[in-house]
Amino acid sequence: MSHLCLFVAVPTLSNMATPEIPDKLFFRIGEVCKIVDIEPFVLRFWETEFPKLAPEKSKAGHRVYKRKDIEMVLRIKELLYERGYTIAGARKQLARGRAPRGAERDKVLVQLRKELQDILTLLRRKT
Repeated sequence: MSHLCLFVAVPTLSNMATPEIPDKLFFRIGEVCKIVDIEPFVLRFWETEFPKLAPEKSKAGHRVYKRKDIEMVLRIKELLYERGYTIAGARKQLARGRAPRGAERDKVLVQLRKELQDILTLLRRKT
C-alpha cells in the first residue's frame, strides 16, 4: 500500500493492536518505521511538518529516536489516518495537547460544573 496519498484506505488504529515499543533507549529510523508501519520518507516529511517531532542526531548525523518520539509518530498517524485530520489540523490538535485524565479531569469537571451552576443562578435572579 502506498502512503503517498493521505486519503488511502488504511486500517484504523482502533481496530489494530497498539504496536509494541521495545524497551530500548534509542531507535533508528528503520526501526521506528517498522514499529509504526510507515515508510521512511513519510516519517522524514512529518518531521518537517510537526515541530514537536524532532529526533536528536547522532555524531554521525543519523536520526536517533526515543520512546516519546515513537509515541508522537503514533499519535500523528492516528490523527491523519484514523481521524482524517489534515496536516494543519493535526498540527493544531497536537499543539493543544491532550485532555486531562483521571483525577485531573474530575477536578476540571467539578470546577466547570460549579461555574455553570453559578451562571445558572445569576440568570435565574435576573428573570
